[in-house]
Amino acid sequence: LGLLHGQLPASEKEEVMRRFRAGEFDILVSTSVVEVGIDIPRATVMVVEGAEHFGLSQLHQFRGRVGRGKDQGYCILIPETYSPEIKERLHFMEEIHDGFALSEKDLELRGPGEFFGTQQSGLPNLKIAELSDIHLLELARQEAISLFDSDPSLAKKENSLLKERLSHLWSRTAEWS
Repeated sequence: LGLLHGQLPASEKEEVMRRFRAGEFDILVSTSVVEVGIDIPRATVMVVEGAEHFGLSQLHQFRGRVGRGKDQGYCILIPETYSPEIKERLHFMEEIHDGFALSEKDLELRGPGEFFGTQQSGLPNLKIAELSDIHLLELARQEAISLFDSDPSLAKKENSLLKERLSHLWSRTAEWS
C-alpha cells in the first residue's frame, strides 16, 4: 500500500510513484495530486471519495489515469452527500467522455467562479459569454491585446475609466488574498 499526497517532498512523491510503477505495491492511496502526470498502464481502478467536491474536468482527468494499458479501467465516483444536482453532475461523467464537452457542462451547471477573487465555482459578479460564443471571446481578447500594446499603462485619457476600474478590481483581489 502506497501513500501519496501534496505535502510530501518531491523526492518522496517520486519514490512512491517509482515503487508503484515497479509493482512493489498494488494499491496507491492519494489525494488529488494524481490528477495529472501519472502514467501507470497497469492501474485499472480508481475510487474518488467526495466526488461532488471536484469539477467535471478534474474528475475527467482522474479517470484518465486508469485503463491506459491493455486492461479495462474503472473510475468509481463516491459522493459524500446526495442531491438531485449531484446525481445529475455525476451522471454526466457516465455519458460524456469528451473533456471539452464536460468542461462546458460543468461551466453551465456550476458557473465559472470569480475572475478577480478566490471562489472557484458559482455565479460571478462579472458575467461571461457562453462557451459557444468563443469567437466573440477571441475578438475581445484581440481588442484587449491591441489596447495594451498601444497603451500598456492606460495613460491615455480615453482609457482612464478602464484603468480606474481595473485598479479597483485588483485592489479587492489583494484584500481577499
